Amino acid sequence: MLGAQQQPMSEPSGDKLAGAQAVNPSAATRSVAVNGNRIESRELFAAEREIIITHGEERYRLRLTSQNKLILTK
Repeated sequence: MLGAQQQPMSEPSGDKLAGAQAVNPSAATRSVAVNGNRIESRELFAAEREIIITHGEERYRLRLTSQNKLILTK
C-alpha cells in the first residue's frame, strides 16, 4: 500500500510522432512525484503546456489552456 508515500515516476516528456525525434530540448526523461494516485498538474506542465500520454497503442494529448483548463484529445 502506497498511502501517503511519494514515489518517483519517470516518463519521457515531448512527442515522437512517426518515429521522428522531438526537437524541443526539454523533451528529456524527468521524474514526477506520485502521491497515492495523485500527480500535481504543475509538475506535468513544468516544462511544456502539452504532454503526450500513451495508452496501449493509442496516443493522447493533454494540453493546459491559457484559461488554466485541461483538454485531453486523441
